Amino acid sequence: MKKRAIKILVSLLLFIVAMCVEFESYVTNCIFVLSYIIVGYEILRKAIRNILRGKVFDENFLMTVATLGAFGIGEFPEAVAVMLFYQIGELFQSYAVDKSRKSIANLMDIRPDYANVYRDGNEEKVDPDEVKIGEFVIVRPGEKIALDGVVVEGNTTLDTKALTGETMPREAKEGDEVLSGSININGVIKIKVTKEYGESTVSKILDLVENASSKKSKSENFITKFAKYYTPIVVIIAVVLAVFPPLLIKGELFSDWLYRALSFLVVSCPCALVISIPLSFFGGIGGASKIGVLIKGSNYLEALSKVETVVFDKTGTLTKGVFEVQKIEAVGISESELLKFAAYSEHYSNHPISKSIKVAFNEEIEEKQIIKTEELSGRGIFAQIGEKEVLVGNEKLMKEKGIDFSECTDVGTILYVGIDGKYAGYILIADSVKEDSANTINQLKKNGIKKTVMLTGDRKNVGESVATKLGLDEVYAELLPDGKVEKVESLLKQKSEQGKLAFVGDGINDAPVLAMSDIGIAMGALGADSAIEAADIVIMTDEPSKIVSSIKLSKKTMNIVKENIVFAIFIKVAVLVLTAFGLSTMWEAVFADVGVSIIAILNALRMLNVKSK
Repeated sequence: MKKRAIKILVSLLLFIVAMCVEFESYVTNCIFVLSYIIVGYEILRKAIRNILRGKVFDENFLMTVATLGAFGIGEFPEAVAVMLFYQIGELFQSYAVDKSRKSIANLMDIRPDYANVYRDGNEEKVDPDEVKIGEFVIVRPGEKIALDGVVVEGNTTLDTKALTGETMPREAKEGDEVLSGSININGVIKIKVTKEYGESTVSKILDLVENASSKKSKSENFITKFAKYYTPIVVIIAVVLAVFPPLLIKGELFSDWLYRALSFLVVSCPCALVISIPLSFFGGIGGASKIGVLIKGSNYLEALSKVETVVFDKTGTLTKGVFEVQKIEAVGISESELLKFAAYSEHYSNHPISKSIKVAFNEEIEEKQIIKTEELSGRGIFAQIGEKEVLVGNEKLMKEKGIDFSECTDVGTILYVGIDGKYAGYILIADSVKEDSANTINQLKKNGIKKTVMLTGDRKNVGESVATKLGLDEVYAELLPDGKVEKVESLLKQKSEQGKLAFVGDGINDAPVLAMSDIGIAMGALGADSAIEAADIVIMTDEPSKIVSSIKLSKKTMNIVKENIVFAIFIKVAVLVLTAFGLSTMWEAVFADVGVSIIAILNALRMLNVKSK
């Protein structure tokens, strides 16, 4: 790009000298020719090379024919100006593409250069490809984690911004899974490798981004086909314009019509469309990656702008997928005492509900106080804690033991507690809704989504409670995996012909529905192989709000694409008509070609103005 800029500058200076300083005409013409060769040599070379390869009708051919023709009829300044301004347009294009590639390159920085492997008591610096599953890797502050694994020693803080778009660092301690591409901030950690580099998170992400451009949108395919047929047609029209009017109309000069035909060729070059449309999509995909959203192709980015129905899985998508203590109601004792007796009773259980009680208690349990525990199948637990006999379980257990209790009607899992044969209260445990889920549904509706639906395998009352809380239009509960497929098939039939249906799931058990939807969106799928494989769009964090950001970004992309198509075609057609009737010169032709291209490219560059979060 720097080399091209220097050539343009030198050529421009010579052009200004030839235009402003009085020389003998042959000297002036020689300066014009020299200026032309400096700036146009590459175009001439490409045109000749493409003609020899059978690729005749491209922009290089159009520029070469138009400028050499201008020289042929003595229009030296116009010939140089056309080539000079065309190359200025190409410089803008190179700058735009380079800037767009740099935005993607920031993501590519997650590629690790090496891994410190611990082998035979020694540390070796090796290529990540050479590390095997089960080996141990040392990661120091400032280094990238080369492969996915589990921390077996040490604790640290990780920068995952390049993977997820999140600016807040994540804590990592012994037993935590860590992902390749993360940057270790402040502590030395030892990791046991769980995936080879080719299957690691960083490798899959890089592969997705690098191959995203291979899946073209309908708009891009239209422009490719348009240029393929359009260019030969305008060349034929230009030939007809140059030859027939002087032969058929008495008194018309061949040179005048040749000039019009050459101007016509300059205008006809479809650079603005061919350059700016793919650049807009490329910028959109790059902008999405900045906020932790991976879009597998511009076809999915375009489809996202037409979404009418968004279908959500519940657990892990709209809710956290983690059981938490939501409410404690104590009778005759304090809430802290009730929670303590429940936590001690559940101490030896690994059930998710038991874990949630222990997390809520968040104190060290003195095991010597636990005299005895007995699991009562399908009902709960009996425990002797010190001198107290404690029952923790469902209403069946309370009725079986003859304990008079007050039934709780709240939605969730209810654990009733009895101490020494008396009712002591209850603990409500439920899967909590994510902080930004309600706002996501609200924003989706504001952005033109006609229907929001939730599918869940959970109980009807639980599903309906979440749906009401979030303001969803429809909810279908107690569904098995095949039931979800049937519901999505039904919803696909209900949308309009042009509208799209997006399914949002956690990517672990929703692969069939993700695959069959118009757009499959994997939510919070960082490191989940099934999600990355099945989904068309991968949201790397657990934030549903990024669905809204993605839809807004897709609509912005499509608006820019439509603006460029309408603007470029309107200006070109107008100037083509004016040129054919001799109402515009080659200078207007230069603006119609290069000027429109530059404006369209600058418009497309707006897609890169996406701030990472």
